[in-house]
Amino acid sequence: MPITRQDAWSQDEDLLLAEVVLRHIRDGGTQLQAFEEVGRQLSRTSAACGFRWNSFVRKQYQSGIELAKKQRKETKKQHVDDFEVEHLVADDVISSGLVYKPEQKTLPPFPVIIDLIKGLYEKAEKQSVQVENIEKYEMKIKNLEKQSTSLVAENEKLSKELRIIEEDYRALIEIMERARKMVVLQEEDRQQKVKFQMDKNGNLERVEK
Repeated sequence: MPITRQDAWSQDEDLLLAEVVLRHIRDGGTQLQAFEEVGRQLSRTSAACGFRWNSFVRKQYQSGIELAKKQRKETKKQHVDDFEVEHLVADDVISSGLVYKPEQKTLPPFPVIIDLIKGLYEKAEKQSVQVENIEKYEMKIKNLEKQSTSLVAENEKLSKELRIIEEDYRALIEIMERARKMVVLQEEDRQQKVKFQMDKNGNLERVEK
C-alpha cells in the first residue's frame, strides 16, 4: 500500500487553488493574493500554493486562464465605460477628478484605476505642453505688436518728413515761378522803353527812350 505524504495535495485542494487563482485573474487581482487566500483556507504557505500552481495545476487550466484573462479585459473595459471623468477645471488644465457612480456595487479593480490615472496624467502632460505653446505664441504676438507699433511710429515720422519736403518743394516752385514772371515783366518793360529809328543809310537802330 503506497504511503501518502501528509503535505500532498488532494484533488479538491487543487480545484480550490484553480478556482481562486482564476477568480483573481478575472477580477484583476494578482496570483500572490490568490496564493495567500488559498494558503489561509488550507493552512499552507503562499509559497507552497505558488509552487503547486506553477508545477502542476496551471498546466491543467490553460484554457481557463485564457478565458479569465479575456473576461478581465472585458470587465476592465466595462468599468472604464462606467467611470466618469469630471470636467477639467480652468480650461482642462488645472485639475481633474473621477466621479464614482453610486449605483456601482464595487470599486473598479486597482489596475483599472491605475490605467485611468495614467491616462489623466498623460492628458495633463499634453495640455501642459499646449499651455506652454500658447504662452510662447502669446509672447511672439506681443513682440510682433511691439514691432508693429514701432513700424507705425516710424511710418508716421517718415510721412511727416515727406509732407515737409513736399511743402518745401511747392514753396520753391512758387518762388521760381514768381522769379520767372518778374523776369518776363522786366523784359517786357525794357522792350517798351526801347524804340527803333532809321539812320541815314536806311538801317534800323535802337534808341533808348
